[in-house]
Amino acid sequence: MPSHTFTVNGRSVTVDAPDDLPLLWVLRDLLGVRGPKYGCGVDVCKACTSHLDGADIRPCVVPVSACRGKTVTTIEGLANGDELHPVQEAWLEQDVSQCGFCQPGQIMAAVALLERTRTPTDEDIDAIANICRCGTYFRIREAIRSAAARM
Repeated sequence: MPSHTFTVNGRSVTVDAPDDLPLLWVLRDLLGVRGPKYGCGVDVCKACTSHLDGADIRPCVVPVSACRGKTVTTIEGLANGDELHPVQEAWLEQDVSQCGFCQPGQIMAAVALLERTRTPTDEDIDAIANICRCGTYFRIREAIRSAAARM
């Protein structure tokens, strides 16, 4: 079985796994990282959105072999100790979460968006296209705008 060494949320890890095993299963099943959620497994719902070297990815379709020597960040690695990321703070202030299932992916997608542009338009925010079954899209938009103003 091949070994894959990469960094997850600031910690170097080595896992033995088939090259084509989706990163999501490595994170959840082998490393115990539960923030990225399995929703569809085909890069549609985006509940698993995480970052690979700062770019947003869907671990359900990214093979673990693509992570060798790189840095993976999930919702668990977003805060700086006890200090929440501005997007996480905005999520709380705007009372975005209802069921919470999609929120880790939503937050990670929003962070990636705000790294690309500090003044996102409605179209930019809509292009995130993460699915929220509770329909909190208006609050998501307000939280992204609030976080952008802080960043």
